[in-house]
Amino acid sequence: MALTKFNFNSFDLTTVASTGLGFNASANGFDTAAPGALTLISTSTVSSSVSQVDITSGIDSTYDTYVFKCFDIHPSNDHAIFGFNLRDGGSNFDATITSTSFYGGSNEAGNATGLTINTGQDLAQSTNQKRLGDTGNANDESLCCTMYLFSPSNTTFVKHFIAQINCTDGYDYAMNHFNAGYANVTAAIDGIRFTFSAGTIDAGTIKMYGITKG
Repeated sequence: MALTKFNFNSFDLTTVASTGLGFNASANGFDTAAPGALTLISTSTVSSSVSQVDITSGIDSTYDTYVFKCFDIHPSNDHAIFGFNLRDGGSNFDATITSTSFYGGSNEAGNATGLTINTGQDLAQSTNQKRLGDTGNANDESLCCTMYLFSPSNTTFVKHFIAQINCTDGYDYAMNHFNAGYANVTAAIDGIRFTFSAGTIDAGTIKMYGITKG
């Protein structure tokens, strides 16, 4: 059986670097693997105090899953709780949410640890802020998070989400908060608002990605 010679000169590495490498039985046998890749949609950077960060464009039927990554989010108020509200059309961020959460942590002294179901941050068909986790406002305190929002444009089922927050909570604890739930609506979700429970967002960056449909 004759071997097929691979032509490296026709292989575009610039595309592979951004989307990944897959296999294609046609052509040279290689192709870019777009399904499942993260695509950056928007970046919101806070350089001075704001009451909230609203993302009102780019959440549509283009992607099945949207990912929000928060970096070095810093509050004006100590022990403020970071969270979000969802918009299901119109101008208000008031989609009802049902959720559950738990957290684990350890203090800097190494003499206190714990794992707790956090019923105080649970919601039951509520339009209140979905609280994700708190942090202190000292110069060396902040939080980072990753949140997944699934099928926001689906008009048949509720809209599920999961979120994880890593933070210093203002009491010299390293905390890890886990949250899950859903918006109790069948209307499409087209916006999200991030806020603190008190005060303002002083600094930080929130990036929104879409996961390419498979």
